[in-house]
Amino acid sequence: MNDINHPFIVSGPCSAETENQVLQTAHELKKVAGVKVFRAGIWKPRTRPNYFEGVGKKGLKWLQRVKSETGLKLAVEVASPQHVEECLKHDIDMFWLGARTVVNPFSVQEITEALRGVSNPIMIKNPVNPDLKLWIGAIERVYAAGANKLIAIHRGFYTLNKSLFRNPPMWEMPIELKRAIPNLPILVDPSHIAGTTNLIPHIAQKAMDLEMDGLMIESHHRPDSALSDAEQQITPNQLGELLDGLVIRDRSDRSDFQDKLAEFRTQIDEIDDELLDILSKRMDIVNEIGAYKKDNKITILQLKRWSYIIENRIKKGVDQGLSKEFLVKVLKLIHIESMRIQTEIMNIHKQNEE
Repeated sequence: MNDINHPFIVSGPCSAETENQVLQTAHELKKVAGVKVFRAGIWKPRTRPNYFEGVGKKGLKWLQRVKSETGLKLAVEVASPQHVEECLKHDIDMFWLGARTVVNPFSVQEITEALRGVSNPIMIKNPVNPDLKLWIGAIERVYAAGANKLIAIHRGFYTLNKSLFRNPPMWEMPIELKRAIPNLPILVDPSHIAGTTNLIPHIAQKAMDLEMDGLMIESHHRPDSALSDAEQQITPNQLGELLDGLVIRDRSDRSDFQDKLAEFRTQIDEIDDELLDILSKRMDIVNEIGAYKKDNKITILQLKRWSYIIENRIKKGVDQGLSKEFLVKVLKLIHIESMRIQTEIMNIHKQNEE
């Protein structure tokens, strides 16, 4: 985990399906430089019944053979105390809590009680919904049980918005987690983020560019025949090509690099100060507008004016190289704050009249 030039790689099939499938995939992955841990789903929580839900604990014996024949470490998802117990009996090296488990603090607490006193590394995926506090809460619960070898896994988030990805990455979430818990390693799961194999290399490279610590990538010796998530699994050979193609950028502490970086950061700090001053001045004017509307009994929302601002500012911003999506988000936030200020002025006036 400490080698910044060689990301920590966990790989294996979405599900353990047959003993032959598990062993063949593992032996092929053993040949891929960088793969340290073999993962496989033994119990598969599915959205609907009557779909393949894993082979159960008999698959753990197959994984024991993987460890014996390849020397790879083993990782399995656990969703109940019983899963933990079975994994410990079968010498599983690492456990992970899945996104659907992490979303429920009651389930997390039950599992952490079963993990109390266990020294195995525990990986914790982000919850399905984009809730950083919920993710951190699960990490804190596991840590409180005495587990101190913790790893976060970023697998993207569910959203109602149409997206290129199965689970949009929302990179600001793992970045904020890294800021909140600096020493916590974070792996990225490109398979679940992408949902399709052609996007996996892009996500993997992005993870490296953002200084994430490693990758968990689903790999199957025959993805087309996989019983679960076939469309997001790659072959071990494809995984090798992907890893060989990754650009691991320099995280060096060279003085010349740090000096130049400090110069850029100073420029950003100065510009941010100017931005804050400008926003403050804008809100001062919003205060005056609110008071003027109150005195003249004019409604807060002026749709024609808002439409003009959106159209005009977006055009200017796009002409200056800013993305339309970014501009819409910024303008909406400014508008929401403007409405809040003006509403507060109106409410104060109403209270004074009463």
